[in-house]
Amino acid sequence: MTSRIGLGLAALGRPGYINLGHGSDLDGCTDEESMRRGAHAVLDVAYASGVRYFDAARSYGRAEAFLAEWLDVRGLGPREVTVGSKWGYTYTADWQVDAAVHEIKDLSLATLRRQLAESRELLGPNLRLYQIHSATLDSGVFDDTAVLDELDRLRAGGLSIGLSVTGPEQARTIEHALEIGGFDAVQATWNLLETAAGPTLAAAHTAGLAVIVKEALANGRLSARGQIGQIMEAAREAGCTPDALALGAVLAQPWVDVVLSGATTTAELTSNLAARTLELEPGLFERLTTIREDSDTYWSTRAALPWN
Repeated sequence: MTSRIGLGLAALGRPGYINLGHGSDLDGCTDEESMRRGAHAVLDVAYASGVRYFDAARSYGRAEAFLAEWLDVRGLGPREVTVGSKWGYTYTADWQVDAAVHEIKDLSLATLRRQLAESRELLGPNLRLYQIHSATLDSGVFDDTAVLDELDRLRAGGLSIGLSVTGPEQARTIEHALEIGGFDAVQATWNLLETAAGPTLAAAHTAGLAVIVKEALANGRLSARGQIGQIMEAAREAGCTPDALALGAVLAQPWVDVVLSGATTTAELTSNLAARTLELEPGLFERLTTIREDSDTYWSTRAALPWN
């Protein structure tokens, strides 16, 4: 990984997402061309600001295509940036925000092969890291020897292999992945509300895996839009925005290699990137432990967030 803050494209490649206020960020400009321009503008600011890791997925609508077009126009390749993507979900919303089903999960060998071919067709040699999307213990992916053998073959061919995890059992999923081996990176949710996976992510880091943190802002709950009093007060004391404070909390963890910004606009990204230069009072994050939620509560709240 080449930059401690990376850019995730989940909110940039499709008109509907679960981040608080996503719809207002797009301001009705949800046609494909408008979203392409918006994504390219955010990518421009990211690269100019030193961001060098970009994270996409097959289920993020046109995210891979927007990223590939931007890389081509800017003349950027594997020497300048690191691109990761994910397989396992298929985008089904057909560009509708109010779709009944936005994506379908299928971690089969057939999906892996189909989606890898799709990702490579778009991203070519820029694709450096390919991750299982939202691996869980009950998904069956760790018991599928055909999938694991295929991932081993791809890894032997030079493609880095990772997994993203989700849900209240993130830690157990990561532990199992470490036991079976074969992974170069793990992407997990860790933020001031949900810290349960921290010790296991530290173990993954010690084992040599790159640790990528997603949802550092809890899908906007830790931004100003979330209106969490302790976060707002701590940010005022620190002279920064709540989102920068929340990202700074992640960057303060010694086991984190990259934390993803999920910005939809250039203004959001600029605010997020201020986390890199924060000088925070010792003990500030310890004071914020009171806002932590148990994992079941956190994930049930996340599941209830509306697509917008």
